[in-house]
Amino acid sequence: MEIDLFSILAALAGGFFGAAIGSLHAFVFTGVLVIVGFVAQVAVPDAPIISSLAFGPAFGPHIAFAGGVAATAYAARRGYMENGKDIVLPLAALAKPDVLAVGAVFGLFGYFVQKLIAIIPGFGTITDSVALTVVISAILARVLFGRTKVFARNNSGKSGFDSFEPNDAGSWIRAQESFGINTALGVGAGLFASFISITLLQAFPEAANASTFVFGISALSLILLSAGQPVPVTHHITLPASIAAATFYPLVGENAALAIIIGAAAGVLGAWFGELFARLWQSHGDTHIDPPAAAIWPATTIVLGLGAVLGAAG
Repeated sequence: MEIDLFSILAALAGGFFGAAIGSLHAFVFTGVLVIVGFVAQVAVPDAPIISSLAFGPAFGPHIAFAGGVAATAYAARRGYMENGKDIVLPLAALAKPDVLAVGAVFGLFGYFVQKLIAIIPGFGTITDSVALTVVISAILARVLFGRTKVFARNNSGKSGFDSFEPNDAGSWIRAQESFGINTALGVGAGLFASFISITLLQAFPEAANASTFVFGISALSLILLSAGQPVPVTHHITLPASIAAATFYPLVGENAALAIIIGAAAGVLGAWFGELFARLWQSHGDTHIDPPAAAIWPATTIVLGLGAVLGAAG
């Protein structure tokens, strides 16, 4: 595990940046850098833009996005803003240095946690340590700054899983919450992402990270959500789908059609996980615990775990 002062300072700055411009906007920048980084890798295969910038100690979601999420939760707890789940507001507008400092501290926290997860034997290499860190950081922020429990219920008087159902008082994305549309998005976005992933893999086999390209597109599309357009949130669908397609492509004899079907199945899994975690801790909580990040790490773990087992067996 390599840790140096250069990266520590970058993580502090990344968390500060995410808080200053707002978590969602910081994540959009991650998407831009993923796209630019892949294009750079086509020309220079060892170009480090994706690993060192997009998912590194400045723009990495576990640092910039997570830092902004924690700073938002803190600002709401201090009474500087009303909504502790408002990940769009650039917190520099509050003119509160302590809010930005919380973002910086959580950026550094995310840097260390991701490094630790990545070196866990038998787990770190088959999971998305960045996404898992985003979740851990957000849970800590709720424990420290939130007033609701981590698993927040809807106060409907219902029991069991019904007590987590979204309603007008609390939801994540109402247009995506029904089983039908959620599954349709999983299939459609999953096929879309898988096709692009396999196409890029075939065209540029020397360029790594083809499976992150559509994730970058999904992240970039959220700038429209910030502008008030009801675009779907899909990065928890497109990333597992792309990874599944790229992972299983050589395992199915380079049958591209079969690979993208497997990718679509992984996209559905990501969609289902996203709505599950939205209901468990996002819809009725008072701070943001990111459903896509909560979906990405288990979906990725299942995909890469199965790929490793089947690859070893074959």
